Formats: sequence, C-alpha cells, structure tokens
Amino acid sequence: MNVATEQPSRDVAAQDGEALQTEPVVAEELSREELLARGWAALPGSYRLPAIAPTLDEARAWCQRLAETHYENFHVATWFLPKALRPHFHAIYAYCRVSDDLGDEVGSKAEALALLELWGEELEACYAGQPRHPVFVALAETIRECSIPKEPFADLLKAFRQDQTVTRYATMEDVLEYCRYSADPVGRLVLYACGEADHNQEEKFRLSDATCSALQLANFWQDVREDWARGRVYLPQKDMEFFRVSDTIIAEGIATPEFRALMHCEVNYARDLFEQGLPLIGIVNRNLALDLDLFSRGGLEILRAIEQRDYDVLSARPAISKATKATLALRAATAKLLPFLSLGKSVRRAERAD
Repeated sequence: MNVATEQPSRDVAAQDGEALQTEPVVAEELSREELLARGWAALPGSYRLPAIAPTLDEARAWCQRLAETHYENFHVATWFLPKALRPHFHAIYAYCRVSDDLGDEVGSKAEALALLELWGEELEACYAGQPRHPVFVALAETIRECSIPKEPFADLLKAFRQDQTVTRYATMEDVLEYCRYSADPVGRLVLYACGEADHNQEEKFRLSDATCSALQLANFWQDVREDWARGRVYLPQKDMEFFRVSDTIIAEGIATPEFRALMHCEVNYARDLFEQGLPLIGIVNRNLALDLDLFSRGGLEILRAIEQRDYDVLSARPAISKATKATLALRAATAKLLPFLSLGKSVRRAERAD
C-alpha cells in the first residue's frame, strides 16, 4: 500500500496550553504511608527497602540478578564490555528498571507518585552517603568510581513522574523534550560509566542524545497500541491532525491509509535521528562502540519491522525475530575483529564519498 510522503512541518510551535495534555491524579483519602504500602504490595517483595542495608557484594549481586532476568539482550550487550565495567552497568540498569516499575506496575497514579517521591529521597540519601536499598548501595560505588553527577538520575525520575499525569504531546518537539528526561540520561550515564565524559564531552552528549531519543521513538512507534491501553499517546497530536488520524482509529486497532501515512512519517523521523547519532560509534572506546553499534542496529531493525508490516502497528506489535537478534549480535561480534564493519565506520565512509 502506498503512503503519503508529505510530512507535517516540525517548526510549528504549540499554542498556549496545547503543549501537554494532562490528566489529574485523583487520590483516595490515604496517607503517604498507606499509598506506599499499597504500591509496594503490587511489586516484587525484593523491591522493598530492607531493614538493614546490604553489603556492596550483596547489592551488586542483587542488581546483576535483576538485569540478567529482566533484559534478554543484557548478556549480549555485556559481552563486549570489560569485566570491571559490568557491575556499573548492572547498577545503572537496576536503577532504571526499578524506577520504571515504580511508575508503571502499581495500582494507581497516586501510589506511583508516592513511590517515585520516596525513590527520589533514596537518591538524595545515596548522594549524601547513606544508601539503604541494594540499588543505591551498588550505585553509590558506581557514582564514586565514575564521578557521575546526580542530574541524569534525577531527570529519569522526572520522566516517570510525568508519565503519571501527561497523556498527550502536542508536537514532536514536545515528545523530544520528554525524551530529554526519559531516554537521553541513560546514554549519558553509560558515557560516564565508560569514562567517556572527560574530553569532547558535549559533542558526545549531543550524539548520544540523538541515539537515545531515536531508540525511544522507535519503541513508541512499536508500542502504539500498548501505550494506548495505558492511556498514553506519544504520537504528536499535530501530526495526527495533519494526517487525519483520530484516537478512534487507534482504539479500534485498524491501520487505515491515513494511519500508515502517519507512521511512515514518524519512522522516517526516527531513522534520521539514528543517523545523526551514529558518528558517536567512531569516537568512543572500542568496547563501548560495539554496544552502541548493537543497540543502533537493534533500533533500526525495529523501524524496519514496522515497515515490513506496512506501518500497521495496531493489529500486532512489530517485533525483531530471534534469528535477527542473533544476526545483530554476530555482526557486533564480527565488528570487534573487523572494525570497518561497524555502523560508525559506514557513516564515515559515506561522508567521505560525499
């Protein structure tokens, strides 16, 4: 099926009051302690604050278990990292995983906000030298060894809190502003953990932000129906209006020609962002470059999967097959022996050809 190639202008500013559509948080008459108790009850028991802080070894083991049981690609990603860096990646992943679950896996927005507020207090305690939770005991050592500032961790919590009240975004600029808190801090944390935030820092941050925002957009476009079920729409409202796509189309799960045209536009935008970030692969250390190469290829494969379904992400979720994942891992492993095969090298070759 052919789709329209015309795209909405990205420089149209949102009108007053239109940038964000918010949803009020209606809380029962419950105390903070009651909200926290209800929230913890909806989560794995291991997530709760322990009576006694664990040792560093115990905390790192906790984070490793969480990372390796929740994230199927984690083993592949860490193949290419020096062994000494793996505990840092476990701790950072565990922080992101638990933070995300506090926001999305409990019974109400009020409970989520109470848990996220408490988690923010634990972050403050961590930086004050008083960590209690296994995540923060492990993270404190990562923060110390890698000289990581508090801002990227705090920014992630801002995004998770925003998810409790913001359900629509007027323009792509508004979506990218959300990504600035929900996705970009992760890339910056990785750069800090790998010792890449010392020289040429701002350029690396800029390229990392492009890659992380592109990955976030790819996940949004992959999960339109799932996000709808959670009451969220990340497709920009201006773009939906431009292509004449209503909430009803998403609710009914029918990929009309107009919806396919919208998705064609958004997929192209995400791919352009990936291309903007690819040069980062060529300016970081080789082990990190392999991870960046793997994740960029994975994000681009998500976009390709959407294209292969003719932009229908409503009747079924586009997914990367196990065979494709294995191929991506093989390519990354091969790039370790033959560096010219990495995406970053391909970008530089193309730039020289131009």
